[in-house]
Amino acid sequence: MELNIPNWLIILAGCGQIFTALVYPYIRHKVFDWYNDVKQLKPLNQEIAKTYGRYIQGLNFAFGLIAIFIPSDLKNETNLAIAITGLIAAYWVGKVATQIAYYPMYDIPKKNIFKWGGYGMNTLFVLFATVFTLLLIQNIF
Repeated sequence: MELNIPNWLIILAGCGQIFTALVYPYIRHKVFDWYNDVKQLKPLNQEIAKTYGRYIQGLNFAFGLIAIFIPSDLKNETNLAIAITGLIAAYWVGKVATQIAYYPMYDIPKKNIFKWGGYGMNTLFVLFATVFTLLLIQNIF
């Protein structure tokens, strides 16, 4: 199977990942009221939760930078390209699986901006999972 993921699509996915990193604090604060919930935890658990939030934000941003600045390197069939695209694909496939399995059980505010924002974010997550899974396949085969 011959795949050739165009650089523009990789760069688009990179821009989307940076967008998710930048909008992440707003979503935590406005949609999920995350900071008030975290305040109910013990101080160490508060810091752990905040650290995990920063890890998510940092990974999204870093993956975006990689995709924007070295898209050709992500598809050059080297061991490093396989490792990086595999990591990013697993990350986003896991995110999509989590969205499907767990998030519908929770009540998200009913404002239109959050409803449509949720559709947009889920579309981005599927795009990321698809692009990087296809890149992984392209690199392996």
